[in-house]
Amino acid sequence: MTDDQGIDCAPGISELAALIAEARSAEAQTQIIGLTGSVASGKTTLAENVSASLAANFSVDSVSTDGFLLPNDVLAERDLTLRKGFPETYDHAAKREAIERIRGGEATFPVYSHVTYQVEPELARTLAAPDILFLEGLGFSAPALPPRPDHAPDVLVYLDADIADLEHWYLERFIRLWRAAETDPASFYARFLHMSESELIAFATSVWTEINLRNLVEHIEPLRAVADIVVKKNRAHVVSVVEDRRVSR
Repeated sequence: MTDDQGIDCAPGISELAALIAEARSAEAQTQIIGLTGSVASGKTTLAENVSASLAANFSVDSVSTDGFLLPNDVLAERDLTLRKGFPETYDHAAKREAIERIRGGEATFPVYSHVTYQVEPELARTLAAPDILFLEGLGFSAPALPPRPDHAPDVLVYLDADIADLEHWYLERFIRLWRAAETDPASFYARFLHMSESELIAFATSVWTEINLRNLVEHIEPLRAVADIVVKKNRAHVVSVVEDRRVSR
């Protein structure tokens, strides 16, 4: 799922933006940039910062794959509630259709709320085809060799970080949403308000270890080896481009 970890607008942002601009220059239609990495790695903020860097020369937008998560009741029926974010919890057909449609001019993308912990139909966004669209989140497959099908991203970017940092950022976010729930009874995190902070941290740590870390190791991290571009973020939220494999594709 997405997050809002801060990212330092260092040269790494400009370098990644330049690589994406270079890729877009060869395309007549919307360029789809897939951006993936662990839960809590900072995918949403990276997409926002790179989009801002590109906005002077291109029309750019960003959406999350979280909107294609299956409804909570469907996950419950399939005994997948504790696997939310794993590949089998996404509506991949709907995601492929949306990608194909945006290339043709317009598409509607559902939006997921991390506060209510579900897709909120009233938040859905209908977008006209931009020059560049960031599709950030989880649920990606290994990219095919070019030319890639219209229903798949043109470029896959992997946001890497040390596991200790990822856990630290995940716990920070969990605590922040828990505290915000004190004034928002509709928040998913309101159900944890009876816990002390130490109890909450213990619970969140178990969720990280048993669900998110497992998903990272089994399904997300393998994409690092096949992504077109790899970006690394350190504990201070500074990013740098560490690999550009497109020349070998």
